Amino acid sequence: MSQALNLVRRDPVLAVATVLAVASCALVPPDAGYLEYVDFRTLGLLFCLMATMAGLSRAGVFRAAGRALVVGLHDLGLAAGRALVARLHSGTGVVMGLVLLPFVASMLVTNDVSLIVFVPFALLVLRMLGIADASVFTVVMMTVAANLGSMLTPIGNPQNLYLYSASGMGVLEFVGLMLPYALVSAVLLVACVLVYGARRRGLPVRAEDERALPAAGELESERVRKRSVAPWAALFALSLLAVARVLSVLMLLAVVVVVTLATDRRVLREVDYGLLLTFVAFFVFVGNVGRMGAVDGLLSSVVSGNELIASVAASQVVSNVPAALLLSGFSSAWPALIVGTNIGGLGTLIASMASLISYKQVVAEGAGTAGAYLLRFTVVNVAFLATLVGLAVALG
Repeated sequence: MSQALNLVRRDPVLAVATVLAVASCALVPPDAGYLEYVDFRTLGLLFCLMATMAGLSRAGVFRAAGRALVVGLHDLGLAAGRALVARLHSGTGVVMGLVLLPFVASMLVTNDVSLIVFVPFALLVLRMLGIADASVFTVVMMTVAANLGSMLTPIGNPQNLYLYSASGMGVLEFVGLMLPYALVSAVLLVACVLVYGARRRGLPVRAEDERALPAAGELESERVRKRSVAPWAALFALSLLAVARVLSVLMLLAVVVVVTLATDRRVLREVDYGLLLTFVAFFVFVGNVGRMGAVDGLLSSVVSGNELIASVAASQVVSNVPAALLLSGFSSAWPALIVGTNIGGLGTLIASMASLISYKQVVAEGAGTAGAYLLRFTVVNVAFLATLVGLAVALG
């Protein structure tokens, strides 16, 4: 019993998906039709992208990127670092850069990877500049930025990858659909940082705390192992070709498995198999419900014509990935589902599971209390959500 409870605490979404799938199997006994439920293309792409990101991470790429500024300050020497900080009359520009960094990065390396890499980096930089009291605001905005930037591309987050694959859209069509929301989001992010900076009188910086700098040995461990990067960079390029349907997913999967086994087998341990199993469980549940005529008809009638609002509302409760998997079983209004589940990642802390990453890091680092963070997070997210829902309604 204790092991089962631990599994539920570790991955509650998977637990709920599994219960729903098993319950539906009791009503629709397993048969050959189950094979038609599963979107193997999405699962294959998701596995390959997760393995590639894990490989790049183990090669030190993301850690090195996150430490780039600190390494620069360290190499210049502490005295030169102080001189550089002295030239900064305002921390507003620093916060702006920290917020826009995950916004852009999440388009290619996903929202969760962006937050894992750049939130610790941001907390360190803010401490060095003597503006650690801006940590809660900065991390909240970084989280919003990562969730909004990731909506622009099919590989920015898991639900995009699934909906893009299921809809049969082209890459340019997908990007064109989400571009207005990304542009408005960028403007809103910049405006929020400028207003915050103005209210804080430009966030004047102070000489950095010497204790905030990492030791030379620590920096040494962050260097990129260049020979290890090449195969993973090549796999990432192949993954993009597969996403664009230039390369078959089966061929990509074979190449990824072979390269991983030959290069770094430990990468296979870092793939999020829980997420893959969650997809499978929801595929089974939705597939079985689709074979229950009365239930399928009822849910389809409720969702049909209300895909945008249903996606946003469902995301607040179960997060946007499960919402995309569930609602796609009862509607094929792909643009509305894509827009709804993307902007639905705003709102509650669990609307996008990536948001939990930064929340845990802020609390663990002591950069802010859980209550203060959640209050500011909720206020900012609801404001952004209301604005983008309004835009979606205006765009029809």
